[in-house]
Amino acid sequence: MNMLEIYNKDISYSYEEGKSLLDILQDSGEIIESPCGGKGYCGKCKVQIIKGKLEKPTEEELKYLSKKDLEKNIRLGCFVYPKGYTCVKFLNKEEKNYKALSDGYIPDIELNPIIYKEVITWEKPTLKNNFSYEETLEKSIGEELYHNDTEILKALANVDNEEKVTLLYYEDKLIGIESGDTKDELYGAAVDIGTTTVVVSLIDLNTGKEIGTETSINPQKEYGLDVLSRIDFVKRKDNGLYLLQKAIVECINFLLENLCNKNGIDIQNVYEIAVGANATMMHLLLGIGTNTIGKSPYATIFSKEKNLWAKSIGLKISSFGRLYCLPGVSSFIGADIVAGAVVANLKDTKDNVFFIDIGTNGEMLLSKGGKLVSCSCAAGPALEGANISCGMRAAEGAIEGIQFNEDGVELQVIGDAEPIGICGSGILEAIAELHKKEIIKKSGRLKRKEDLEKEKRHILAEHLMEEGKKRKVILYKNGDEMISITQEDIRQVQLAKGAISSGFYALLDFMDMGMEDLDSIVIAGQFGRHLKTGSLTGVGIIPENLKDKINYIGNSSKTGAMICLLSKDARKEMEDIAKDIEYFELSTKEGYEKLFTKCLTFN
Repeated sequence: MNMLEIYNKDISYSYEEGKSLLDILQDSGEIIESPCGGKGYCGKCKVQIIKGKLEKPTEEELKYLSKKDLEKNIRLGCFVYPKGYTCVKFLNKEEKNYKALSDGYIPDIELNPIIYKEVITWEKPTLKNNFSYEETLEKSIGEELYHNDTEILKALANVDNEEKVTLLYYEDKLIGIESGDTKDELYGAAVDIGTTTVVVSLIDLNTGKEIGTETSINPQKEYGLDVLSRIDFVKRKDNGLYLLQKAIVECINFLLENLCNKNGIDIQNVYEIAVGANATMMHLLLGIGTNTIGKSPYATIFSKEKNLWAKSIGLKISSFGRLYCLPGVSSFIGADIVAGAVVANLKDTKDNVFFIDIGTNGEMLLSKGGKLVSCSCAAGPALEGANISCGMRAAEGAIEGIQFNEDGVELQVIGDAEPIGICGSGILEAIAELHKKEIIKKSGRLKRKEDLEKEKRHILAEHLMEEGKKRKVILYKNGDEMISITQEDIRQVQLAKGAISSGFYALLDFMDMGMEDLDSIVIAGQFGRHLKTGSLTGVGIIPENLKDKINYIGNSSKTGAMICLLSKDARKEMEDIAKDIEYFELSTKEGYEKLFTKCLTFN
């Protein structure tokens, strides 16, 4: 009998022979990290085989398994095809105290939310005036009820004994009714769905105050680290779209419920959720197929704003609750970037401003005195700690800062804990430092150990390890455990740097501008705010001569969602700007490949 037992959980699943262990686990609803989406090139879906007959590891699988892994019978889920009874143990370490940026610059806005409440005293039906409660209420307020489901009618059935009721309006249309006076209980949630992280803020719509914020790793990462791997997951798996939508909806519900519980607020008094996200994340949230985004001409199913009932996708707020999805531009420039354009005031400025969301997708906007043009570059996940040999999320134990001095290496670790890996900001700072100390050449090549010794830089030479032709820099060592940066890690960062830098120069050229014409560079996003200016300029993502023009705006996607909750005018501005942003496809630029190659060097 084909049976898979999860040792850690004392759970068993029957399975169909011929499927990989990773597929069996995912089909059963188990969460296992698979950043590459099961394609066999990330080496992250490790499990320990407790019992079962398996084929020997292939040469390809052995690339990702250490001698210690093999001794413990640890295998990669995507390479293993079990038969009969198999028992496995999960190895995933819990990432504690995940560090994500949840705040950012908030522009001044006039408080004018699209959703509001009014309290009235109404005349109920009598024997003499024996109209329905619906008709009686309509006569009391002088307008017809707006509803396309039965929720408001259900609410009417529960207020038949109430003289005073609270009316809930959305876009000046009555959408709900509540017993008594609940005017002071009016909340919304601003959500940023990033490819890597999810941020939810609870907002008081009466005062405009941000009550609290919760953050989480995007649970979809277990099915694919970047948008392309998730699009591929949806394509390959019959229930892939369902799994990804379920994961993100449950995540939002969980974070919002935590926020409400911490602040003594009934989640049924949350009436709207506004969401900023890239195009793929927005499609997955709504359960819309992503197949068209992943193939030429890479068109989205939708890009305009969406105004829906929150319950239609399983969001557990008020039964009258609404879901507002901010507008995007294209498959590569989503609502998160449109939100950034509004928050940074890129449309109304007379300055020349370059806006960059440094992350997996590398979206950027250039405002030339208010004329907006955008592009997106496939920076990849290396800058966020993925596809790096010792990379990890920005959680407790992650190295986030590094300095090389005469005594060796000085580490800054999140939570002041024992180092267990290195996150994106740490990787970038390490490479900037290694380049500054001339341990990494302009080409990205690590120097040889003997060259450092000839230069009498013996302490730094001690941190350089050579295994045949392979080289790596040891940042931390404790017994057999070590954290290092390999030559391949440096190449991954070079590719990300090349993508972002080439986009930067290509947009400037497209608008007939030079670096000297820029008044400001705005760095946005969850990841970007944690990057030091010295790291950005040290590896050449931003030219050194522009370092004094760099400004950090924080999580502008969440901020954009927040101001959409609080202001009708901001919502209208968001929708208008989305129509004004021109998209420039980098691959159509003559000589782009040559530009990209040039931008790979560290300078």
